[in-house]
Parts: sequence; structure tokens; C-alpha cells
Amino acid sequence: MATPQATVNDRKEIFGWAMYDWANSAFSTTVGTVFLGPYIASLAATAAEAYPDGFARFFGIPVAPDSFLPYCISFSVGLQVLFLPILGAIADYSHLRKRMMQIFASIGAVATLLMFFITGNIWWLGGVLFIIANLAFGAAIVFYNAYLPDIASEEERDRVSSYGWAMGYLGGGLLLALNLAFFIFSEDLGVPGDLAVRINLASAGIWWMGFALLTWSRLRPRHAARALPSGETYVSIGFKQLGNTFREIKHFPDVEIYARIFPLQ
Repeated sequence: MATPQATVNDRKEIFGWAMYDWANSAFSTTVGTVFLGPYIASLAATAAEAYPDGFARFFGIPVAPDSFLPYCISFSVGLQVLFLPILGAIADYSHLRKRMMQIFASIGAVATLLMFFITGNIWWLGGVLFIIANLAFGAAIVFYNAYLPDIASEEERDRVSSYGWAMGYLGGGLLLALNLAFFIFSEDLGVPGDLAVRINLASAGIWWMGFALLTWSRLRPRHAARALPSGETYVSIGFKQLGNTFREIKHFPDVEIYARIFPLQ
């Protein structure tokens, strides 16, 4: 059951909420930005040496080594376009915010942790795990963002939102710095470079799950279930809300400019 009349502007709860940004940003920095792409490309290039055309094979499909992960990124974003509006409706019309956030965060963290096993002939596993983790990452963020109006009063939301962003940059940046240092000095520590990369990838999953536990301990269930409009489902209402957002964007020129400069990635 959702907590009735839960308070807003509770410092401990806001800290717990912001710590999720600290937790999941490790995936964006360590995995998405730095280590996964070059590592998979190098493994795929080695696998491609067995074929005269220079292409690796993903279940029999020829693929350029450098293109495999970008394809996976595009596919995961396409899945987000399909599923996130539905999850947004669940966030708006149910009391399942915390539970759904826990489920998707756990899926993403475990998929990231399993990247430790990306080696040799199963180089393609990195792309599959990235698709799962990135979809789960986006799904959990839907429910994370939906909490903001519940934990912060209207006059405090900008400050709390900025606090969450700052914690994300700090958390993701800190783990990335540690992982870069470990990678640079890994040979001196007797750790082969490929093993160091795999450890770094897995560390993002451990970081994500570990600090998310602090979020679960502080964040209270919110938003009692309310009925969907008559004749609507989570699917239909989700895409209707998405359509309304696009129709309203013309009233917010700054958002439109931002969307053109930074398209969905």
C-alpha cells in the first residue's frame, strides 16, 4: 500500500532519491561512454579475422566490428521509444513506482555485472547485455523522475532536481576516475588489460546495485492507485500522453531547440 499523506521535503528521503542518480550514472560513464565500445570492437575485430570479408558474424549476420555496438544502441533506443510511454502511464496511474523502479534497476545492474563474462567468441554478448541494461536504465529513470513531485514541494523541485543531477555527475565521474586509474596501472598490478576492462564493466553493475540499496531504504512508496480513464489502457494512455507532449512542445521554444540540438540517443 502507498504511504498515506507522505511528507515532502524530507532531507533523508531526498538524499536517498538523489543517490539513485549517483548509482546508475556509473553505467553511463564507465560502460556507455568509455570501456564497452572499444572492448567489443576489438573482440569483434579478432573474430572477423576468421572471415575473408572482414566482417564478424552475429548469429550468421555479417557486421562490421566498429558498427556492432552502435547498432545495439540504436536498437535499445528504439525499444525505449516503444516501452517508456507505457511505463510512464504506469508511473502516473498506479502505486507501483518504487516496485517498478526496483525491478528495472535490478535488471540493469545484473545485466551490467554479467558484462564481466564478455570474452572471445561470445563478444556479441556485450551488445545483448547492453540492450537489456540500457532499456532497464531508461525504464527505471521513468519511475525515478516520477518521484520528484512527490518528494519535493513546487518551490523546491528545481533545487532537488539539480541536486540529483549533481549527485549523478559526482557518482559516475568518481567511479570512472577509479576505473581509469585501475586500467592505466593494471599491467603494473599484474592484471591483463582485457581482464581490467571486464572488471571495470562489472564494477558499474556492483556500484549501481549497491548504492541503489540506499535509495530503497530511504524512498517511501507513493502515489495511491487511481483508475485509468474509461476505455483506456496503460498502452493507449501512454502514447496519448506522449502525443500531447509533442503537440505542446511548440509552447516551450527552449525545449524544442534543445530537442533539435540533442536528439534522443
